[in-house]
Amino acid sequence: MSRMEEMARAGAWVVYAWALMPNHIHLLIRTALQPLSTNMRKLMTGYVVNFNRRHKRVGHLFQNRYKSIVCEEEAYLLELSRYIHLNPLRGGVVADLTKLKEYPWSGHSVLMGKVARDWQDTESILSFFSPRLPTARAKYERFVADGVPMGRRPGLVGGGLIRSAGGWSQVVSLRRHKMPMASDERVLGSGEFIEEVLSQAEKRLEETLRLNARKIELGTLASRVSRSEGTDWDLVRSGSRVGKVVKTRRLFCQLAVKKFGYSGAEVARYLGTSTSSVTRLASSLELPGLGHPDYAI
Repeated sequence: MSRMEEMARAGAWVVYAWALMPNHIHLLIRTALQPLSTNMRKLMTGYVVNFNRRHKRVGHLFQNRYKSIVCEEEAYLLELSRYIHLNPLRGGVVADLTKLKEYPWSGHSVLMGKVARDWQDTESILSFFSPRLPTARAKYERFVADGVPMGRRPGLVGGGLIRSAGGWSQVVSLRRHKMPMASDERVLGSGEFIEEVLSQAEKRLEETLRLNARKIELGTLASRVSRSEGTDWDLVRSGSRVGKVVKTRRLFCQLAVKKFGYSGAEVARYLGTSTSSVTRLASSLELPGLGHPDYAI
């Protein structure tokens, strides 16, 4: 919980709904300053390290990689909030809706005003029901109650049967070979929304392939960045914390990772620093210099 809160306050994501279950969690979030993969790595890996230390154990804690679904907000925000917050009731963790309203390990108690967690975005959900908070809470509570008879709803965990096919590149490959695919389990939304998401994925894949085929050398990139920023490159590699030097180092990491496709480990080896340091710099708020003509291929 503290890790979720820390990341929400830092602007890494916006949390709409969540539920902690005995052996898994559910999150309904909007990504913000960082991509989902970065956020989930910080949340899960950090938790595992602390858990293992506390319980004097080693190795993996979670059984599988997290499952993520891109959702069309307008159509599914309320439905998913209700579905996620009913999980403790469906799973037998709480006995009834009254207990669910008091249950501290889900966002429903926050929406109902029973538990204070100001890092959870409650306004986006409640504003659909009324501008007056008491009325909005009462109507949302009835909305959640109406969902109890619906039981488990497979339609709210994505459609289609091709998750095992692999990542986005495999989805694009299937489309290019004209293999029939009515939907994708990683996307929840209308046909138009799904087509738009997959189209964007295809464009990103093409851009990645193009950049990898024409990748600039890190040494060349370093020379261009230091010249453009007016910074001595030896200072950049020295780990100096002077403001201008830090900005140059950050710009170099963002360009190398985001624009030219280098891994954090490759950039870290070149800079003589840690991969986590490079990842942090590359994932921070983008600097305007990413579009500078000196850095074009």
